[in-house]
Amino acid sequence: MDFVSLIAKASVLTQSASQPSTGEMLISFLPFVAIIIIFYFFMLRPQQKKDKQDAQMRKNLQIGDEVVTNAGIVGIVAQIHEDTETVVIETTANHTRIRVKKWAIIQNETVHDDTAETGKKKV
Repeated sequence: MDFVSLIAKASVLTQSASQPSTGEMLISFLPFVAIIIIFYFFMLRPQQKKDKQDAQMRKNLQIGDEVVTNAGIVGIVAQIHEDTETVVIETTANHTRIRVKKWAIIQNETVHDDTAETGKKKV
C-alpha cells in the first residue's frame, strides 16, 4: 500500500506542475495578438481608407467628368441618376451612351479646382 500511495502523490505533483499559470498563458497568446494587430494596420486599415476615398469620388461625380469603369470603358458623364445609383456615360464622338452603376466607376480622370485646392496646404 505504501507503493500505491507514493504513486498517487507523484501523479498529483506532476499534474500540478504541468498546469501553466495565468501569466504563462497570456504570454503564449501574445504572438497571436501581435499578428492580428499587424494584419489590421497593414491590410484592413489601408483598404478601408481606399474604399472611403472611392465612395467620396463616386459621390462627387459631375456631368462632364471623364471616368473609367471596371471594364475599362472610358467615357464622359452625361447624366447622373441618384435614385437608381446609375450614371450615363458617352463613350465616342457618335454620342454612344452607356448606363452603368456608380460602383462600376473606378477612376475619375477630371481634376476639379476644388479638389486641387484641398490638396494644397494653407499657410
